[in-house]
Amino acid sequence: MPRLAVLLLLSLFFLSSVPGRAATYVYLRPEWGDTGRDPYGVALLKLAFAKAGVCHTLVYSEQPMKQARALAELARDSGKLDIMITMTAPDRKASLLEVPVPLTKGMLGWRIALVRKDRLHQFADVHSAEQLKRFVAGQGHDWPDTAILRASGLPVETSSTYPGMFKMLDAGRIDYFPRAVQQVFDEHEAYPALAVEPHIVLRYPTDAYFFVNPRKRGLADEVRRGLETAQADGSFDRLFYSYFAAQIAAADLERRRVIDLPNPMHASALAPARGSQWFSLTELRKPAFLAAARGRARPPALADACPALHRPLR
Repeated sequence: MPRLAVLLLLSLFFLSSVPGRAATYVYLRPEWGDTGRDPYGVALLKLAFAKAGVCHTLVYSEQPMKQARALAELARDSGKLDIMITMTAPDRKASLLEVPVPLTKGMLGWRIALVRKDRLHQFADVHSAEQLKRFVAGQGHDWPDTAILRASGLPVETSSTYPGMFKMLDAGRIDYFPRAVQQVFDEHEAYPALAVEPHIVLRYPTDAYFFVNPRKRGLADEVRRGLETAQADGSFDRLFYSYFAAQIAAADLERRRVIDLPNPMHASALAPARGSQWFSLTELRKPAFLAAARGRARPPALADACPALHRPLR
């Protein structure tokens, strides 16, 4: 073989084995305080980059942003934000590019209520959405959940701020605040005067996804490729369990009454997904889930060849 051809083949091999060109991307700064480890979305992005073989750096946006503003900044491609995790909806898919991998295995649509302790007894005999219509739920004014609950005829009062909903509940302006299973117990710790309702779980088809500006299709493709690889090798589930298995186990879902609500945006908003991408109660008995729920499992390790993936965000 001519020497030039050999050199060309070696060059192609070298280029194919080198991780993609590094870049720095801005991720939405959380509104709440540091928990001592990366937020789940950041950890998932780092895992996706590692599995895609790219060595990107993540930094937080200069300031936290309300959901509506963050979506607007992303749509404008203002440079203040490159990627965010948020619940899917048709209008978001119309203006932004969604990475079509559900990030919480559909658990964002499993909802347990925070209620006032003196009103816990009011929910003990609720078995249906019709019975739930006697009570007023609280939600964010720009959350897709608001439309989902109202589509089933459930009364909803909204707040423009996240802390405002806890104040509304404490003041009795709303009767319950439906929260995702993986959120409700941490929030109860922050607001111990409230109670976690023990009998019911609302369930509707939805989830959170990564969104980017349509001009950043390369970033979306890398994240999708990395997430799908992580799902295939089991590291996605291990990371998910390491963050949320304890909360899911504490929710005692098998003993709760499930009230299913339709999602009027389901067909147009939810990307097609394989069954394994969605949580089911059978996972509660998986060894990996049980180990994580008991604190005996660690999240998947990231590639040592990329120091940026190990750097904490500031």
